[in-house]
Amino acid sequence: MYPNILRHPGPTPIPKKVELAMAQDMISHRTEEFVNLYQETTHRVKPIFGTKQDILLLPSGGTAALEAAAVNTVSPGEEVVVITVGAFGDYFVSICEKYGFHVHKLVKNWGEACTEVDLIEFLKPLSNIKAVFATYNETSTGILNPIDKLGEVVRTYTDALFIVDGVSCLGGAPAEMDQWGIDIFVTGSQKAIMLPPGLALLSVSERAWKVIETNRTPSYYLNLMSYREWASKGMTPNTPAISLIMGLSAVCDLIEEEGGFSKTIERHEVMKNMVREAMKALSIGLLTSDEFASPTITAIQTPEGLELSTFLGHLKKKYHLDFAGGLGHLQGKIFRFGHMGYCFPSDILEAVSLIEAGLQDFSYPFEPGAGVRAAQNVFLSARRK
Repeated sequence: MYPNILRHPGPTPIPKKVELAMAQDMISHRTEEFVNLYQETTHRVKPIFGTKQDILLLPSGGTAALEAAAVNTVSPGEEVVVITVGAFGDYFVSICEKYGFHVHKLVKNWGEACTEVDLIEFLKPLSNIKAVFATYNETSTGILNPIDKLGEVVRTYTDALFIVDGVSCLGGAPAEMDQWGIDIFVTGSQKAIMLPPGLALLSVSERAWKVIETNRTPSYYLNLMSYREWASKGMTPNTPAISLIMGLSAVCDLIEEEGGFSKTIERHEVMKNMVREAMKALSIGLLTSDEFASPTITAIQTPEGLELSTFLGHLKKKYHLDFAGGLGHLQGKIFRFGHMGYCFPSDILEAVSLIEAGLQDFSYPFEPGAGVRAAQNVFLSARRK
């Protein structure tokens, strides 16, 4: 039986080393062995966030961590800004509205990034903003927002906290939480972090802790004060995802073996360019501009003349190549090529060659090998540097 070639934006493939780490004998979360695992692993994850702050681990998906970031910092009736450039920016809107926050939505067309000019103009008539929520990497569109510049705008024009969803890019994109003025940075395990779903990671600035300590919105399971208290003892307030934390330690090993996190970022940048140049060579449109393109996921328009669900189904059935379709109003118009985490240039060449095979099956007009050649040229050029 052929293996499934999973090129989704999450969940993503799991390295064998991580699988073996997660298959270790179970331990109690109230033992010295776990304390050592927790403290060492959370310390080693800090470069992925670009922070000196502690990393907190929640036994949940990324959405729960996003909710924790909101409910611990803002009270009902307080005003927030939510930057939304796609489906997962809308997640933040839904969370904030559920808790009764007064939400100001800065909405961009799907496929466009929010620039610092956009944010400055949006903030000008507003006052008393408690928090600005943004998505670093929009999974539904393959947009990477310029979070560093947006953070500078928030610090310059407001006293608000800057809370960022990094779920689909942390581990594969540059991140400097402290330098960029991010107050809460959130990610999940099942994407560039190379783990199965079920573990959320977040970090909180000193400035945000001061707000959290006085916040009036009640929370029990997602109470970050409780997580901070238990983290000081090398534990979590409730039963953690122990096997996933064992796997996270192995993920840190793999990053070190690659030469450090900067090398991991370089690999993702190369893969992004390989995919984009391959699609251009095949005359297949891309949803986003090169300037704001994600290093972890590429949104690709339906090849002209093809019915997308039929094409994607054919790729999966005949070639075992598994892509994600579009979300919302982009359903049937784009597919999403995930290239994050345990993914390498050789995987990109494999996927592009199978896309070409599928295109030939549908008599799509193109020069056979053009996409593979374009991707290979990007890879070889990067290798020469």
